[in-house]
Amino acid sequence: MHFILRVLFLCSLIVSPYTSYCFAAPAVLFDEGHAQQFLTGKSGALDLSELAALYQEQGAVVTSSVEELSKDSLAAVDVLVISGPFRPLSGAEVEAVVEFIHTGGGLAVLLHIAPPVRDLLHRLEVDYTNGTLRENRDVIGDNPQNFKVTSLTEHPLTAGLESFSLYGAWALRGTASHSVILAETGEKSWVDLDRDRKFSSNDAVQPFGVMVAGEIGEGRYVVIGDDALFQNRFLDNANRQLAVNLVDWLSRR
Repeated sequence: MHFILRVLFLCSLIVSPYTSYCFAAPAVLFDEGHAQQFLTGKSGALDLSELAALYQEQGAVVTSSVEELSKDSLAAVDVLVISGPFRPLSGAEVEAVVEFIHTGGGLAVLLHIAPPVRDLLHRLEVDYTNGTLRENRDVIGDNPQNFKVTSLTEHPLTAGLESFSLYGAWALRGTASHSVILAETGEKSWVDLDRDRKFSSNDAVQPFGVMVAGEIGEGRYVVIGDDALFQNRFLDNANRQLAVNLVDWLSRR
């Protein structure tokens, strides 16, 4: 069982050479019940301990749970983070998460592979590609699957950002009126549709969304096509700013 204590408004300030953060302290729950490999309680290069510490430094109550997602398990939660699941959510869990959003909760879905959250994304009316993106601009370390995203829509989630970095991202598209693409790749980015690991006429070339957000009922959600951007190895100043913006926006009432 996990225990979450509701916390009254707390605004703390962290100043770095690049950013300053200030947000109300929510109860943040990391789902770890779907065979996630990268965890808040571990400090490996690909784990999420620094992300959890960032939220805790801000005064947030951060917990993780391997329990089934349900109305009861989400009752005291402000923000639910589903990062990198490898086992699918059940139908009952999908319904519980959708109800959680409708009643005022905030949901963040970070993709490692898309199929485990397929049913949830369909309920949110968010589509995804059958493979990860390759980019031709702002590439990181000569790997076209690792790149900076510089095409950002003005929104609380992108406040204070000129870019952020991704490390193997799925393209996303929201098809509902309640959703908007907040970040997208360059015009020459492509998806390896035929999976031959090289660019050909069979592949799709265009700007692709990598972050979609929306509001349903009294709550909000954001889907990012990558779960690596908040891992310990990749949590640079820009990605930290995005992480704080994410919880700040999702927890607003």
